[in-house]
Amino acid sequence: MGIEIKYTNPKKLLNPATGFLQGYSYTLNPYVGCTFACSYCYVRRMPVALFRKSDWGKWVDVKQKLALDFRKEMLRAKRKGNTTIFMSSSTDPYQPIEYSEKITRTLLQVMVEEKPDFLFIQTRSPLVTRDIDLFLQMKDRIRISITIETDLEPIRKVFSPIAPPIPARLKALEKLAKSNLPIQATVSPVLPFSKEFPYRLKQMVNRVCIDDFFMGDGAGGKRTKQLGIKRIFEKHNLTQWYDSSTYLKVVDEFTKAFAKESIFISKDGFMP
Repeated sequence: MGIEIKYTNPKKLLNPATGFLQGYSYTLNPYVGCTFACSYCYVRRMPVALFRKSDWGKWVDVKQKLALDFRKEMLRAKRKGNTTIFMSSSTDPYQPIEYSEKITRTLLQVMVEEKPDFLFIQTRSPLVTRDIDLFLQMKDRIRISITIETDLEPIRKVFSPIAPPIPARLKALEKLAKSNLPIQATVSPVLPFSKEFPYRLKQMVNRVCIDDFFMGDGAGGKRTKQLGIKRIFEKHNLTQWYDSSTYLKVVDEFTKAFAKESIFISKDGFMP
């Protein structure tokens, strides 16, 4: 069965940031829904997903917004004050449909002309490297964060089989690093990984964010519990990794490769 695609015309794209991201002025989501369909995605437990008839990962809404309209929105936001933008909080701005729709690229083109004070881009897709030309024009106002929860492909396939392969993400991270852009690797949520993982990341980045199900799902782990993620850990004999204190052991492992000041925990790693 194919992906259900709907085109919408929202009145606005910039929404006031709240909760976990209240350090930002706005969140910016080019799409609603995400076809990467990660098993642990907290958005599965939010109204936008709960009230849809189709399963999460089987649908995506494309927010059609002309560049002219978004430019006006950016100008209004800048007149009001500080403009720090998180893209994206409830979807991946570089999910597969972005290859054809290019909504994210269109928004970036506007922001190159009407620069925000700061733009944080969160993705797990290698497609992000397509827009290096635009990132370079905002180099001093941007950070690109690539989610790499593990360096073990078998683990990735257990928890997020449709998401981009780990080698492709590592290659994208390396390409961004060679472009001298501000980047970070985001180990979120923490999944089982090898002893070599921190050292592999250190070859490409000087900044890493570590987050888990308990801090990062926006509800103290309640959403993750409702999703039944613990059962996946139990099924694969990985329960030692599903604990609210596991991230501390992960930090210890990463301090073997990274300076302590280069390791950010949960919310601190996403702030402007």
